Amino acid sequence: MGMGGGGTGGAVSEINVTPLIDVLLVLLIIFMVIVPVVPRGLDALVPQPPKNKSQPQENDRTIVVQVFSNGGGEPSYRINETPVAKSAIESQLAGLFAARQEKVMFIQGDKDLDFNKIAEVIDYGHQASVDNIGLITPRVEAGQ
Repeated sequence: MGMGGGGTGGAVSEINVTPLIDVLLVLLIIFMVIVPVVPRGLDALVPQPPKNKSQPQENDRTIVVQVFSNGGGEPSYRINETPVAKSAIESQLAGLFAARQEKVMFIQGDKDLDFNKIAEVIDYGHQASVDNIGLITPRVEAGQ
């Protein structure tokens, strides 16, 4: 009468898939909850142009390291418009950021310069314990 199929009482040779489907649905729900819905990108700091351009304010909190190409030789470096030798960049940055709470630095590179020269300055900033390093691109400099 029951599910045995004629009352023989023997073993059933068919697989019962109902529990497998239940397990599959539970796993599907778990993975849907675990996977984040919104992908996250990199956090970036973009320097903002001054609001009032008629009165340029000197912001002592902003540190800008400029790297200029010298036509094929070793580039020249400036920290806030002060010329600095390459060997003294790390010590200058360490001195500037030693007593600061906000450790933010911006790097402006020449367009004709290889990026590995900019990457060296980024490394100097990390060695000087700078937390956030931003790149000033021509678009950012134009205020767009």
